[in-house]
Amino acid sequence: MPSTDVLKIDARPGAVEWRLSEIALIVVDMQNGFCSAGGYLDKVGYDISGARPVIEATARLLPLVRTAGMKVVFLQSGFDPGYKVVAGPSAPVWHKSEAILLMRSRPELHGTLITEGTWDYRIVDELRPQDDDIVVQKSRYGGFSGTNLDQVLRAHRIRNLLFTGIATNVCVETTLREAYGLEYFPLLLEDATNQAGPPELKQATLFNVERYFGWVSDTSALTRAISGSREAA
Repeated sequence: MPSTDVLKIDARPGAVEWRLSEIALIVVDMQNGFCSAGGYLDKVGYDISGARPVIEATARLLPLVRTAGMKVVFLQSGFDPGYKVVAGPSAPVWHKSEAILLMRSRPELHGTLITEGTWDYRIVDELRPQDDDIVVQKSRYGGFSGTNLDQVLRAHRIRNLLFTGIATNVCVETTLREAYGLEYFPLLLEDATNQAGPPELKQATLFNVERYFGWVSDTSALTRAISGSREAA
């Protein structure tokens, strides 16, 4: 196999060598609700100051990944306007989604938090998907639960996944664990994710991924790998 077809990425616990055509970048929930002042996480009371570096790191990465020929997949989290996917007390999401709980406790917010068609639901402008990108909508933490993500990735013969997004310890980790269980090879880009809650939650995710579910790297290592692949062409 020609070296230009392979991306060698420095990572923990060891470097990976993946065929370019078999890699996808999974951008998890980079929406106003999770990243922006006045959005869902901000209203709940989380510190969202770490979202800006994640936006900037991902924005730098996207053109490099696209030019290298890797597929870009955006996950977009939220609910339909009628909240049919939420159902009611019979569904765990009705009890555990902080967006649903906040809208129930503050009726004036009903229909505004990560609900399709709203500003809160929209992917941030700096990361707006392009025509060749794939957008998968989800209503649970994991990107594979109740979606066609697995089918889409297999149709493109993808087996290696790079992860960026928010929140490291919730939707990113859940999707990465699901990917591992479905026989994908996951790699988390630690400087392009941000947790919901205190910093130690992100550290716990990084430990879990490195030890049990995949690999951990950063955007600088990925950029170097892409540059090295181009030089070998």
